[in-house]
Amino acid sequence: MSNNSHAEILIVDDDSTSRKILAHLLVAAGYKCRECEDGTKALQTIQERQPALLLLDFDMPGLNGAEVLKRLRSDNDPAVAQIPTIMLTAHGSEESEVRCLQAGADDFATKPINTAVLRARIETQLRLRSMRRQLERQNDELEQWRSNLERDLAAARLTQQSLIPQKPPALPGWEVATCYRPVIQVGGDIYGWLRMKDGQILFWIADGTGHGAAAALLTTLAKLLFHHGSVEHDAPASVMEAVNHDFRSIFGARSFMTAMCVAVDPATGRASVVGAGHPPLLIARRSGATEAIASVVPPLGLIEHPEFTETIVDLKPGDTFLLYTDGLFGSRKGKQPRLTPQRLEKMLDHTAPSAEALLGRILTEAAPAKGEEALPDDLAALAVRRVA
Repeated sequence: MSNNSHAEILIVDDDSTSRKILAHLLVAAGYKCRECEDGTKALQTIQERQPALLLLDFDMPGLNGAEVLKRLRSDNDPAVAQIPTIMLTAHGSEESEVRCLQAGADDFATKPINTAVLRARIETQLRLRSMRRQLERQNDELEQWRSNLERDLAAARLTQQSLIPQKPPALPGWEVATCYRPVIQVGGDIYGWLRMKDGQILFWIADGTGHGAAAALLTTLAKLLFHHGSVEHDAPASVMEAVNHDFRSIFGARSFMTAMCVAVDPATGRASVVGAGHPPLLIARRSGATEAIASVVPPLGLIEHPEFTETIVDLKPGDTFLLYTDGLFGSRKGKQPRLTPQRLEKMLDHTAPSAEALLGRILTEAAPAKGEEALPDDLAALAVRRVA
């Protein structure tokens, strides 16, 4: 006996003999049956209790099978409108078959009824009905999962936004411009700045592995580690060493992040640069010259005791340095060549009137504007200019 045994079938036929024969055959096959002698009563019966399947005679006085099915298919209740229906017809022509299907029937059977054929078609329709309901349940579950995910991502976005500075620091004699564009609501890039014990300002940026919620958790940790490191240490190399130690103690070598930091003395413009697997720091001099300072150790978390070294630079009034993540390299418009640090260095505009203008021109050239095309990776950038 099939999985659809005991399914209730409504037989609608004005011929009482035909109804009784069909009901007898189907009950013997394990189905439950109800009977109706006309279309109007059938519609009422269906509203009272929906059958699993409808056997509907095409030729009936009053409402014929096509008219009954037309009303059924337009019902506001999807469960009613989608009741599987097999049309019964005494006309064995192709034209009759087409009329049945055009009326909205799922299948048809020609009188006199072949019991084996009818059972096979009933089983097929009941199986399709079961599969459709299962798919609807799965879609409902998927929609619930999507809704929960969006709610979680919205909460994560608010949390991450609270971690990323929303306005530049009040630093007399300096300008700071920023950009943050995650692929989805949250991303794996983060940046920040903080004042060190000796009065220097530490600008830092980090890029966790991957993107999305998992990478966003790394950014939360990154901010905590950089702040903790800056409290305990007064040199950028020592801060990076502390961040690497703590990061590795948590994850072992299972996860990593690239990072770069610049400790700036705001009074003198003297800066110390340290990078770990991160794209080079770029400097646009007021004179028109450009410089690139590369990372000299692997990303944080990969090795236990990397030898961090500091590169010292002097920033004069009008000089700007750029910290950024590698998402900038993957955001080239159209079919233009992928950006590289070398190409990006050539794009630095020393004539830009402000840090905001310099960063804006790079983004206009390198990254698509919102809505033009999706970003392939999270993007963050930080431009810092000495103005006096």
